[in-house]
This record gives sequence, structure tokens and C-alpha cells, in this order.
Amino acid sequence: MKKICIIGASGKLGQYMIRHCLDRGFEVTGVCRQRSVSKLDAFKGQITLFPGDTNNRDVIQKAVDGCDGVLTVLVPWGRKHYSTGTAQAVLDYARPEARLIFSCGWHITLDGKDVYPSSLKRDEKIARLLGRVTGMIDIDDQVEACRRIFASSARWTVVRGSDLEEGASQGLPVWSRHVGDPILASNMTRRVDFALFMAAALENDGLIHEAPAIVGCQTPSALAHKNSNS
Repeated sequence: MKKICIIGASGKLGQYMIRHCLDRGFEVTGVCRQRSVSKLDAFKGQITLFPGDTNNRDVIQKAVDGCDGVLTVLVPWGRKHYSTGTAQAVLDYARPEARLIFSCGWHITLDGKDVYPSSLKRDEKIARLLGRVTGMIDIDDQVEACRRIFASSARWTVVRGSDLEEGASQGLPVWSRHVGDPILASNMTRRVDFALFMAAALENDGLIHEAPAIVGCQTPSALAHKNSNS
């Protein structure tokens, strides 16, 4: 049985990832803030929790010990370098052979070849402005976290999500290497399927050192270009 750690387990995406991993027969550990533990009551007796901030190095070290894979939700919270601290702790403490899967948005780029729509550029500018005014988010922290991941020799994958919606699963999302590719034009993925892609990536070595941008497999753009995805 594979042992998988989910960092950011109490959020909506994290809870979907827990379910997908349990369905695959994996042993699951999870990290979430102490005040969010109750959100995971439905999984009592099925997972092992390590309460604490996701950038707490001691908590991460204990949680990923012996794990074959780590699923990490990179969140650009506040000014405490959550994303960078979380990513660095995972890179430092996970087993060298472990599969490390990180989640982020389309705004992250691996090779600088992404072509962003004006709407996404606008949203990123607004997020940066709000971050400076409120101190609640820090997009640059997530950018730095991914820079460190990309520079690592670990067996990483960074899954870049489109806009998300709730709803029943439509199946495994499709992906492409660059935002701006026609297959991604619909810019929508079910959150449950984003989690499905994260869990499936654990066993897909073809995604090692890739930063797939994903979109729902039943969206118009995915159906129109279903034979052209990477």
C-alpha cells in the first residue's frame, strides 16, 4: 500500500484528494491548521492527521515521513510565506524518490511560453493590489515557491488549475504545457476533477518535471481538441 501525505487537507480540494486517495487504497496522512481539524470529521479512523500550519517545518517533517507521495496545496495566504515555507519543507523532508505533486493556478509559468488572456492578467493585477492593501494574499510568494520547486531535482509535478466549479465528476481533466493552447480555452474544471488529476499524477511518471495546465475533459475546448492534448 502506498502512503500519501496531503498538505492542506481540510480545504475543499484537500478533502476531494483524501477521498480519491482512499478510493485507491492508499494510506493517507494529512496536515491542516488546528482550527480546521473538525472539517475532517468524516474521515475519522481513515486518515492520520498532523495539526499545524502548513509552513511549519516540524509538522511537515513528521507528516511526510515514510510517504511515497505528497500532494500539496500551495496557498498564497498573508505575508508569512506560506507557499514558500510549505514547498521548501516538502522538498527538504520528503523521501528523495517520493512523487511530489503541487497545486497552483495558471499564473505560474515553467518556461515563460504561456500566453495569458487579458482577463487573467487583469485578475492577477487585482489580486496583487488587494494583497498589498489587505496583506491577505501574496501572489509573489506562490511564484517563489514554484521557482524553488522547478529548480529542484525531486520528482515533482506542478498542476496548474483553471477556474474551478463545484459539481459531479466529469472524469480526468485534459492538459497542455502552455496556457493559451486552444484545448484550454474553456478555462473551467470541476474541483473534484482537479483533485482527481492530482491523485492520478502520483502514478504518472510522464508528468515528472512537468507543469500541466488543466481543463475539464467535458468542456467545449477539451472536446474540440481532444486529440491534441499533451
